Amino acid sequence: MTRSEEYANTLSKMIQCETVSVRDQEDLSKFEAFHEVIRGLFPNVFAAMTAEVFHGSLLLRWPGSDPSLEPVLFMSHHDVVEANGPWTHEPFSGDIADGRVWGRGTLDTKGNLFAILQSAEELIKEGFVPKRDLYIESACNEEVSGAGAAEIAKILQKRGIRLWMTMDEGGMILHDPIGGANGTFAMIGVGEKCGVNLKFTARSKGGHASTPGKNTPLVRLGKFMAAADSSHIFKVEMEPVIHEMFRRMAPTLKKPLNKLAGNIGKTKILLEKVMPSLSPTAAAMLRTTIAFTMAGGSDGANVLPQEAWIIGNMRCSHHQGKKASIAAITKLAKKFDLNVEVLSAHQESPIADYNSEPFKLVEKICGRIYPDVIPTPYLMTGASDSRSFAKICDNGIRFAPFIIDKQQLGSIHGLDENVGVDTLEPAVDFFKEMMKEL
Repeated sequence: MTRSEEYANTLSKMIQCETVSVRDQEDLSKFEAFHEVIRGLFPNVFAAMTAEVFHGSLLLRWPGSDPSLEPVLFMSHHDVVEANGPWTHEPFSGDIADGRVWGRGTLDTKGNLFAILQSAEELIKEGFVPKRDLYIESACNEEVSGAGAAEIAKILQKRGIRLWMTMDEGGMILHDPIGGANGTFAMIGVGEKCGVNLKFTARSKGGHASTPGKNTPLVRLGKFMAAADSSHIFKVEMEPVIHEMFRRMAPTLKKPLNKLAGNIGKTKILLEKVMPSLSPTAAAMLRTTIAFTMAGGSDGANVLPQEAWIIGNMRCSHHQGKKASIAAITKLAKKFDLNVEVLSAHQESPIADYNSEPFKLVEKICGRIYPDVIPTPYLMTGASDSRSFAKICDNGIRFAPFIIDKQQLGSIHGLDENVGVDTLEPAVDFFKEMMKEL
């Protein structure tokens, strides 16, 4: 059996553990069962490392030989989102077919957790001892709250630990990641947008649907959503890291985009106008976004609601920030006589320096394992647990070393999530090289 086949079998066993998380979950038995599975799969890891469990979230510490060096934290949550709909392979089957491992969590993010643990398992077996302490953190509630990572971050802070870098999920290795780039790129995240959930409520006296007045609650909400969709209330600005992303992509871009990207100092304003046409992802890198995801009204088809509401999921840009983004959408909502309530807001986190030693190390290892791939920094439009560690770490890197295609990218939180068997081996080698270099 080849290494890749062995790795696929191991990951398959991890996928077969159903670890769907729900908000305010009290029964942690499924996560405890998963911990037992990985204890069996990676015995050297659990023999050499100290393990602590915090309400279902796991923290491992591999002691280094030089306590004067700042530790490094590798992160990858083990909870997953629900898996409804018609899957080609059952979502918790862990089927190995057509050169892929299928199932919920293969990419988000048990596959990454596997690669981290497997690399440590092999290094320990070889007698390797790291110079600095290496931590591995795996939360059980990243998909619903991020409480596990936040709790562990506070505990490390109380213990006086400052991290040299964190490495969490984020970008992967993609061909043409933004549209128009004829190359394969390791998209290394150096920051993420701040997430905010908002509730917009419209109220009236209600009434019978046979005699509706003007601007009833649902109509006002509809007008507001349309206005938010078409207006320019959020500032468009290209962060320096996006400048650098385009500079590195420039030689692969089609004309005339390659000339714009290759001379950003003079073409920044024009490029900011062109970027939204490339893809929704490219557009989201430039400004705060809001997506309306949930709604409610009356319980009767012939009843005008006294109260109707919608939920907006907002991702705040670094240049506008959380406070100003909330103020901008609130100002628009007031024009339609809506009440605005902030339901939840993530902690804002800084952008790591792509000239820093941690980023350059990731870049160096990418070049070693994937010589035909172009490493490039970028900003995540989604969220990760690494934001919780911003107070004790300046260098939050968000990258999972898997080569994926467009179908696989779309399968994350969707149907038929899968990872290629042939990408498991280089992913393990990537983390082994990282741990040895550290």
